[in-house]
Amino acid sequence: MLPLTPKPLCLGALAAALLTGCNQQKDHAAATGAAADSTSVTSPAGPAPTDTVAKVGNPQLLFTLDDAHNTPDGLALAPNGHLILSVPNLADNTQPAVLMEIVGDSLRPYLTNLPVEPTTKKAAPMDLAFGPDGNLYYAENQYENSKDYKSRLMRVTVTNGKPGKVETVVDGFGLANAVVWKGNTIYVTDSQWDLPANDKGSAIMRFKLAELQRGPVHLKPKTMDPHVLTTFTTTVNETGVDNGADGLDYDSQGRFYTGSFGDGTLYRLTLKPDGALDKKEVLTTGGKRIPCVDGLIVDRNTDKLYLCNSRENAIEIVDLKNNNQVTTLAKNGDTDGTGGLLDQPAEVLLKGNRLYISDFDKPEKNFVNKKSDAPHTMSYIDLP
Repeated sequence: MLPLTPKPLCLGALAAALLTGCNQQKDHAAATGAAADSTSVTSPAGPAPTDTVAKVGNPQLLFTLDDAHNTPDGLALAPNGHLILSVPNLADNTQPAVLMEIVGDSLRPYLTNLPVEPTTKKAAPMDLAFGPDGNLYYAENQYENSKDYKSRLMRVTVTNGKPGKVETVVDGFGLANAVVWKGNTIYVTDSQWDLPANDKGSAIMRFKLAELQRGPVHLKPKTMDPHVLTTFTTTVNETGVDNGADGLDYDSQGRFYTGSFGDGTLYRLTLKPDGALDKKEVLTTGGKRIPCVDGLIVDRNTDKLYLCNSRENAIEIVDLKNNNQVTTLAKNGDTDGTGGLLDQPAEVLLKGNRLYISDFDKPEKNFVNKKSDAPHTMSYIDLP
């Protein structure tokens, strides 16, 4: 097992020992890449690059990853208290995508043989969550590899905490992104669900566990498929990004929240008792305007929403009980993430009072972050 502190973690030796020769298999193949603990390789932390804006907050370094793990992304809390991290490697997809496991202050492989999509020959796990059946579900972003609705929702069969068979449960997404279970229903954002009259569209889909257990669901692209809960339209700005609904979670009253990656609009969705949409509204926030919404999570004890403002290298808090007031928890300029500074944060997960942060480091035009570069990092903030 690999130590977190006091030095940053380097996965180079681990990747060489565990990932070399691990080819991604075709769909429905068994994928059991859990591996034995390994001695860590550490490297001294160099000075962080100079910020271009005033620094806010104090994010700390969680892990430093090597080039074989170049875009850490989704985070899920497992029933045993461990965290599962997706690494789609979209900044350099010559490296195979993997899932990692965070155990205490250590990081180890969880699955290193993810099934590839048959036509793109790539796997691309994004957000993930454990379902009421105890299995792990992850959204897949094939949009980076094909614009032809090749993204999927995948299920990892988990037995006694160990991953087994990986299979497709839904296909036909444009860009499957966030996943959230509420009861026996999984909600999935599709950041690129276009319609014939709307080429800037996105959507939230919903699927019942019983339906997923009967066999793969095949969505009907560019339609109001019966699984569509609601749709959104992105207003394209100077970034040129038209990705829409991204992060997703719900508050203590069961109301869902999502936001647009392209334009930063936050939405609140109220559902009917049967799970159908009752009301969709743009969330009016106080304080600063948020220009970009990536991953988010709601602390249902306080109804504070923590979100990744990827464009501005920032973590924002929206206080849902205080007129949706926005405060910036952490923010810095264009850095490479050394020392734990934010490097285009894309996903957050709250466990206890610790906020875990994935630094995606794959910028778009007019983002504060200007290039994808080493080191590849994860950060954390311990909340009061």
